[in-house]
Amino acid sequence: MTQPVEISFRPAMKSDCRMIVRLYTISLEGVSDHIGLQMAGPGEDILNVGQRRYEKEDSAFSYKKCTVAVAGDRVIGMLVAFPMYTDNEETEEAVDPVLAPYSRLEENDNFYICNVSVFPESRRRGSGHRFLKIAEQQAGEQGFKKLRLIVVEQNTGALKLYKSHGYQEVAVKQSFRTR
Repeated sequence: MTQPVEISFRPAMKSDCRMIVRLYTISLEGVSDHIGLQMAGPGEDILNVGQRRYEKEDSAFSYKKCTVAVAGDRVIGMLVAFPMYTDNEETEEAVDPVLAPYSRLEENDNFYICNVSVFPESRRRGSGHRFLKIAEQQAGEQGFKKLRLIVVEQNTGALKLYKSHGYQEVAVKQSFRTR
């Protein structure tokens, strides 16, 4: 019987961006495809679009805001988390209808856990718990007392994880479909 490979956690590097996008795509079930298609040029692969987006260093969706879980030499999971400062001036009409449920749940001046994702074959080994602890530590180091996240109600595994860490449901918005 082989021993499971130890999982380590580290800040993401630019070379991790493609794996970050693959994980993001898995966890958002179509939403990231919708975003990628809006940003893609004719015939451009949406993974390339996402990779370019995460390679930027000065945006919310940057590898600099990510932590990755690594088993051996392979990225198996990721956390995207950052301070959230919303623009209260933005009108509802300006928000993409697919992304509107997210923007309605965002709240100003909190630490936002944007995404936690682990490849299916690497789940149930504690990575999700560790990612939440890392996000909580990052928030505390930056002076935030409140963390927020958004999860679709069909993601029962994630809901169970978040509740086990003391997260409470504060709002529910109608589910949406991207296809």
